[in-house]
Amino acid sequence: MARMKFICDAERCIECNGCVTACKNEHEVPWGVNRRRVVTLNDGVPGEKSISVACMHCSDAPCMAVCPVNCFYRTDEGVVLHDKDVCIGCGYCSYACPFGAPQFPSQGTFGVRGKMDKCTFCAGGPEAHGSQDEFEKYGRNRLAEGKLPACAEMCSTKALLAGDGDTVADIFRSRVLRRGKGAEVWGWGTAYGSAQGAKS
Repeated sequence: MARMKFICDAERCIECNGCVTACKNEHEVPWGVNRRRVVTLNDGVPGEKSISVACMHCSDAPCMAVCPVNCFYRTDEGVVLHDKDVCIGCGYCSYACPFGAPQFPSQGTFGVRGKMDKCTFCAGGPEAHGSQDEFEKYGRNRLAEGKLPACAEMCSTKALLAGDGDTVADIFRSRVLRRGKGAEVWGWGTAYGSAQGAKS
């Protein structure tokens, strides 16, 4: 069975936030919650890198380990989902997650978190596939339709890859082998097809 995974190629990400917009639009995510965000490291410094971050659907998910009510579950494809009807909004998952994936919409008075929301790998939730309840709570179930997550499909530079973990890893590995390392990653040879300083 496939193990669904995300990989973001930092050498290709241009910080356009197309993945963020695609996710919010596809699932009608409430204001104040971002299931996906783009993080830039060393912003404004030569060599800065951007990476698209969301729930990584970990094989040994820390959010599952700390949840006191066991609202998290893993599908056969390895996607980590949660049941909003069981969630009590304690926030333990947000402290345990190294990617900051669990989000809590601010509702009502100070301190009231509401139900946790996170990336579902466009796999919906525990309700019937394609139902209105599923869409309202978790968004569209694209996996049931045979599609990949909207964020990866909308990535203009194909920096964000999603799908079967082995396939995604093979694509990323072949990219790294083709483009080289160091200054030559996106340097002279990539742009002009020859080594820097070579005479034509």
